[in-house]
Amino acid sequence: MDEGDPIAYEVLEKGVPVYASDGEEIGVVHHVVAAPEQDIFHGLVISAHGAKRFVEAADVESLHERGVDLRIDSAAAAALPEPGGGAPVYSDAPSAMTRGWTHWVSRWVGGRGDWRRER
Repeated sequence: MDEGDPIAYEVLEKGVPVYASDGEEIGVVHHVVAAPEQDIFHGLVISAHGAKRFVEAADVESLHERGVDLRIDSAAAAALPEPGGGAPVYSDAPSAMTRGWTHWVSRWVGGRGDWRRER
Protein backbone atom coordinates (compact mmCIF):
# COMPACT_ATOMS: atom_id res chain seq x y z
CA MET A 1 0.00 0.00 0.00
CA ASP A 2 1.19 3.52 -0.73
CA GLU A 3 1.06 5.64 2.42
CA GLY A 4 2.48 8.68 0.67
CA ASP A 5 5.40 10.85 1.68
CA PRO A 6 6.72 11.07 5.25
CA ILE A 7 5.29 14.06 7.12
CA ALA A 8 5.67 15.90 10.41
CA TYR A 9 3.16 15.55 13.24
CA GLU A 10 2.01 19.16 12.71
CA VAL A 11 0.34 18.27 9.39
CA LEU A 12 -1.04 14.82 10.25
CA GLU A 13 -4.77 14.85 9.56
CA LYS A 14 -7.70 13.31 11.40
CA GLY A 15 -8.93 10.05 9.86
CA VAL A 16 -5.56 8.79 8.59
CA PRO A 17 -5.34 4.98 9.05
CA VAL A 18 -3.04 3.64 11.79
CA TYR A 19 -1.20 0.34 11.20
CA ALA A 20 0.39 -1.98 13.76
CA SER A 21 3.84 -3.41 13.05
CA ASP A 22 2.24 -6.65 11.79
CA GLY A 23 0.41 -4.66 9.09
CA GLU A 24 -3.07 -4.75 10.61
CA GLU A 25 -5.09 -1.53 10.51
CA ILE A 26 -5.98 -0.88 14.14
CA GLY A 27 -7.82 2.44 13.84
CA VAL A 28 -7.61 6.00 12.57
CA VAL A 29 -6.05 9.20 13.87
CA HIS A 30 -8.41 11.16 16.11
CA HIS A 31 -5.90 13.88 17.02
CA VAL A 32 -2.24 14.59 17.69
CA VAL A 33 -1.05 15.19 21.27
CA ALA A 34 1.77 17.74 21.22
CA ALA A 35 3.19 20.90 22.69
CA PRO A 36 3.90 22.74 19.43
CA GLU A 37 5.32 25.79 21.21
CA GLN A 38 8.16 23.58 22.47
CA ASP A 39 8.13 21.30 19.37
CA ILE A 40 7.30 18.23 21.48
CA PHE A 41 5.33 15.33 19.99
CA HIS A 42 3.74 13.33 22.84
CA GLY A 43 1.77 10.85 20.71
CA LEU A 44 -1.59 10.21 19.10
CA VAL A 45 -5.15 9.60 20.16
CA ILE A 46 -6.66 7.08 17.80
CA SER A 47 -10.21 5.85 17.28
CA ALA A 48 -10.13 2.06 17.38
CA HIS A 49 -13.20 -0.18 17.39
CA GLY A 50 -15.47 2.51 18.86
CA ALA A 51 -13.03 3.56 21.59
CA LYS A 52 -10.26 6.10 21.85
CA ARG A 53 -6.72 4.92 22.66
CA PHE A 54 -3.49 6.78 23.36
CA VAL A 55 -0.32 5.85 21.46
CA GLU A 56 2.89 7.25 22.98
CA ALA A 57 5.35 8.91 20.60
CA ALA A 58 7.90 6.17 21.37
CA ASP A 59 5.48 3.62 19.84
CA VAL A 60 5.11 5.57 16.58
CA GLU A 61 7.51 4.35 13.88
CA SER A 62 6.61 6.83 11.12
CA LEU A 63 3.98 9.32 9.95
CA HIS A 64 2.90 9.52 6.31
CA GLU A 65 0.28 11.43 4.34
CA ARG A 66 -2.03 8.40 4.20
CA GLY A 67 -0.85 6.17 7.03
CA VAL A 68 0.75 5.96 10.46
CA ASP A 69 3.03 3.00 11.21
CA LEU A 70 3.50 1.83 14.80
CA ARG A 71 6.39 -0.05 16.43
CA ILE A 72 3.95 -2.30 18.31
CA ASP A 73 1.94 -5.23 16.96
CA SER A 74 -1.85 -5.49 16.91
CA ALA A 75 -1.97 -7.44 20.20
CA ALA A 76 -0.07 -4.68 22.02
CA ALA A 77 -2.20 -2.06 20.26
CA ALA A 78 -5.36 -3.72 21.61
CA ALA A 79 -4.03 -3.10 25.14
CA LEU A 80 -3.32 0.62 24.63
CA PRO A 81 -4.72 2.86 27.38
CA GLU A 82 -7.53 5.36 27.03
CA PRO A 83 -6.35 8.98 26.79
CA GLY A 84 -6.14 10.62 30.19
CA GLY A 85 -5.71 14.37 30.23
CA GLY A 86 -2.88 16.56 29.08
CA ALA A 87 0.80 15.91 29.39
CA PRO A 88 2.73 18.24 31.69
CA VAL A 89 4.87 20.97 30.15
CA TYR A 90 8.00 22.16 31.89
CA SER A 91 9.75 25.49 31.48
CA ASP A 92 13.50 25.79 31.23
CA ALA A 93 13.70 29.56 30.71
CA PRO A 94 17.02 30.53 32.37
CA SER A 95 16.00 34.10 33.15
CA ALA A 96 12.99 32.94 35.16
CA MET A 97 14.80 30.15 36.98
CA THR A 98 18.03 31.66 38.22
CA ARG A 99 16.27 34.29 40.32
CA GLY A 100 15.36 33.62 43.90
CA TRP A 101 16.31 31.22 46.60
CA THR A 102 14.58 28.17 45.04
CA HIS A 103 17.20 28.06 42.26
CA TRP A 104 20.05 27.85 44.73
CA VAL A 105 18.27 25.37 47.02
CA SER A 106 17.51 23.06 44.08
CA ARG A 107 21.14 23.29 42.95
CA TRP A 108 22.36 22.52 46.45
CA VAL A 109 20.10 19.54 47.21
CA GLY A 110 19.94 18.07 43.70
CA GLY A 111 16.67 16.73 42.40
CA ARG A 112 15.02 18.07 39.27
CA GLY A 113 17.21 21.10 39.03
CA ASP A 114 15.57 24.17 37.62
CA TRP A 115 12.76 22.58 35.62
CA ARG A 116 9.43 24.16 36.54
CA ARG A 117 6.03 22.74 35.68
CA GLU A 118 3.95 25.29 33.76
CA ARG A 119 0.33 25.65 34.79
